[in-house]
Amino acid sequence: MQYISKEGALTIDARFGAQVKEESGAEIDRCYQCLTCSLGCPSAFAMDYLPHQIVRMVQLGLREQVLTSSAIWVCADCQACATRCPNEVDLVKIMDVLREISLRNEMVKERAVADFHRIFLGNIRQWGRQHELSLILRLKLKTRDLFSDLRPGVKMLMKGKLKLLPARFKAIKSVRDIFQRAER
Repeated sequence: MQYISKEGALTIDARFGAQVKEESGAEIDRCYQCLTCSLGCPSAFAMDYLPHQIVRMVQLGLREQVLTSSAIWVCADCQACATRCPNEVDLVKIMDVLREISLRNEMVKERAVADFHRIFLGNIRQWGRQHELSLILRLKLKTRDLFSDLRPGVKMLMKGKLKLLPARFKAIKSVRDIFQRAER
């Protein structure tokens, strides 16, 4: 179905809200647009759509607009929205599912965002925690932007702010098990 707005034709996917609800387990239908999530969001200033607008767009089936928005990537997963929601709508779970659907359907506008996301999660899977130096190196190799911030990187290394080797993580098997369960 299409809806014609001032911006042009918008395609509506009637099953999108149900898909997000099913994959996230969040009761998205409980949201009545009180704006509490948006008013408490520390990242809202950088979003193209505010958190309450994302929820409403999901409810309305505006799949393409949601999955190509920067808001789902700017979300810091800080839990401020979910903690304050009077109807216990877990917006953090919703945002996480939206990012995964966006990646799955290759709808991420900025390639570097998707690359960062994959490398970040790959590091956690490999070492059980984040290792900043390998994150930076892998991202630099992936984007082929090798020298743009070399000077500050070297300074951080010299001051011991970046560790050459990742710290050992004793419960790495537990972390890898979590990744395996999430992939099912």
